[in-house]
Amino acid sequence: MENRLKSYGPGAPGRVVVLLGPPGSGKGTQGLYLAEILSVPVISTGEILRAECARETASGRALRQLLADGGLASDETVNRLVAARLSGGECGNGCVLDGYPRTVAQAAFLNDLLAELGFGEPMVLHLDVAAEELTRRLTGRRQCPACGHLYNVYFRPPRRSGVCDWDGEALVQRADDREEIVRQRLAIYEGTTKPVIDFYRAGDYRRVMAGQSEAEVREAIQEALLLPVAAG
Repeated sequence: MENRLKSYGPGAPGRVVVLLGPPGSGKGTQGLYLAEILSVPVISTGEILRAECARETASGRALRQLLADGGLASDETVNRLVAARLSGGECGNGCVLDGYPRTVAQAAFLNDLLAELGFGEPMVLHLDVAAEELTRRLTGRRQCPACGHLYNVYFRPPRRSGVCDWDGEALVQRADDREEIVRQRLAIYEGTTKPVIDFYRAGDYRRVMAGQSEAEVREAIQEALLLPVAAG
């Protein structure tokens, strides 16, 4: 596998991988795996935005409220934050973009940015999951506020209900994982992000059915990386 992936890995020309998928599709987990086998960093827009939300500024507080209500940050805000990260030295050999772009406008901005930075066109990996499975994954998610470990009450519960296995802290549910917010987030995804898939479909686009186990999705990702690029 390592030799067959050498065009993406260490020593290869810089390459950016765009990881697309709705909330709950496993982009965080599979993005880390993808970054490991390609030896590039993960740039998570979710983490970038949460860091921005933590700032006690007017823009930080406004963004915090917007995301808690199930909204999405503006294209201008996200583009600015992503451009700052991609321009840094850590991405010289490429990176995996987790959760970006989410709109066609962001995708067009990214294409221009990559050309400006000397990268080729991005490889797009689309994690596709049915809506009902996504709702189960997200509404069942719980996190330890101390160590950050994630659980799911349906298929990966802690040993003791509501308590972290690692440090005994009470688990919490993120505000944007409540069912009404989850359904709103998925509706927003349908209306704004799916057109991005059409934007990329004629390029280096690969689709992975990600409603399976983590191990099965990893195998599917490995196979997707080996597919030839479809003719436009």
